[in-house]
Amino acid sequence: MIAELRIRGIGVIDEAVIEFAPGLTVVTGETGAGKTMVLTGLALLRGAKADAGAVRVGAGQAQADGIWQLAPAALAALAGVIEETGIEIDVVSSEQAELVLGRSVAAEGRSRAFAGGRVVPAAVLERLTDALLAVHGQSDQVRLTDARRQRDLLDRFAGLGAQRDAYAASFQDWRAIAGELTALTSARQESDREAALLRLGLAEIDEVQPVAGEDDDLKRRASALANSTDLAELLGRAHELVSESADSALVALGGALRDLDRASALDPSLQGTRDLLAAAAEAVQAASLEIAARAGGADADPGQLEEVELRRQLLAQLKRKFGPTLDDVLAWQSQAQRTVELADTADDRLADLQARIGPAREAVVAAASALSAARGEAAVRLAAQITDELRQLAMADAYVEIGVEQAADIAEYTADGADTVAFQLCPHPGAPLRPVGQGASGGELSRVMLAVEVCLADASPVPTFVFDEVDAGIGGKVAVEVGTRLSRLAQQSQVIVVTHLPQVAAFADRHVVVRKQTDGSVTSSNVVAVQGDERVAELVRMLSGLEGSASGAEHAAELLAAAEAVRGRATPKRTRRQR
Repeated sequence: MIAELRIRGIGVIDEAVIEFAPGLTVVTGETGAGKTMVLTGLALLRGAKADAGAVRVGAGQAQADGIWQLAPAALAALAGVIEETGIEIDVVSSEQAELVLGRSVAAEGRSRAFAGGRVVPAAVLERLTDALLAVHGQSDQVRLTDARRQRDLLDRFAGLGAQRDAYAASFQDWRAIAGELTALTSARQESDREAALLRLGLAEIDEVQPVAGEDDDLKRRASALANSTDLAELLGRAHELVSESADSALVALGGALRDLDRASALDPSLQGTRDLLAAAAEAVQAASLEIAARAGGADADPGQLEEVELRRQLLAQLKRKFGPTLDDVLAWQSQAQRTVELADTADDRLADLQARIGPAREAVVAAASALSAARGEAAVRLAAQITDELRQLAMADAYVEIGVEQAADIAEYTADGADTVAFQLCPHPGAPLRPVGQGASGGELSRVMLAVEVCLADASPVPTFVFDEVDAGIGGKVAVEVGTRLSRLAQQSQVIVVTHLPQVAAFADRHVVVRKQTDGSVTSSNVVAVQGDERVAELVRMLSGLEGSASGAEHAAELLAAAEAVRGRATPKRTRRQR
């Protein structure tokens, strides 16, 4: 539940702290006193679009802060958002934690949001409060007329969450198989044609069997073969010179090594010089042998050169078609092989999908039919309960019907099921049964909305309801019945109501008054909780506008006594989320 709301610089309210109670809290005040500023503060905490027009004249910014007390169920509902954003929760006990939310709007329009001590996007406030608050105003009544919302309300009443999730999983599986089957079938002809062309290219490459880096190696070999005459002459002269001098040089080096061996024994620092001379001797001997071997094989071989040039020509043809480099040719070959392999296995994949699509379709149809049947049965019960509530709300001849129409073609199914759910209302005798919203006045629609929430109280996923103008267009006995229903709803959840009707205010567990005051130049409002004589005085003002009226006070006392009697007949049933 929301325990406290602090607002600063919003509209006519300079600063106010509102402490909410479990059960029913009503907010009253004169027209223009700023009752709706309480809702504006809550709207900011719900992540609503920032409006600089809400900032009090002369104030630098508007600010709203709220403290929520979270029971384990509410904390579990927020676990995903809390983990994702890293916001801090103050754990008071095993049964309760606290979450602080804040929002500020500068006079220039800039907005900042806070949750659990961290700056967060306003969208995070919306995600958090979606699980904590259900706000009903004029715009929310409009949403009641939306077919999808009506289906969600019916599912919530029937407790079909798990069944709906199971259907959605089957539906998504069928859609995935059907989508892949359609794509594979439509692309099959083109895939086969592409694979046929790729096979021709692969056959051409396979015939040549190129090797990475082969073209560079062939280029070096071709250069050597083309210049074999000059190469043979150069190697021949080098061989003669080395042959003439190598033996004597090796003899001389051998003598020097023997002398250095003896010298290094006397002076170990000469060992490095001795090793260099030994390496030089070995290098001279190795070079002589290598030159001799190369000189012997450097004779021109026209056949070998022709073979190398032919190979280079084959590789050049591949590079022109699949290149421009040999690496590109080999990459094209690898990709083409994978594409051909996929085409070759398409028959197996197609057969697998065709075998799976039938059972998947049957599973969806079966799950949809079961969901439709459950909705149909729940629709009868919910319509009867709403109708009964409306009769208690001075709509004695009104009745509601809830239609559940299942689509005949699976192509019309959605992830939410195969059904179109329609809430229809006949408000009075002689009126046609029409969709809710088309045949109901604003006051009637408010009562329908209240009746729905009362019927769904046990299945409500949120701990707090906020009602604005739920009593619009009504009065007298109807207002008493509205107060009764709000009080009943407050046995299950925290309920906050902005009202102008004393009959509703009399049922409050906590009565908050917004009072306007002025010094002639500046108007402001403050918010106070009233009880005892102050509460009676507020009810008198709401009843007659006459302060200090004795008859008004008697009437107010009668209202309070009647409300207390009605509340006493209801068994208090505070849920954990309120405690």
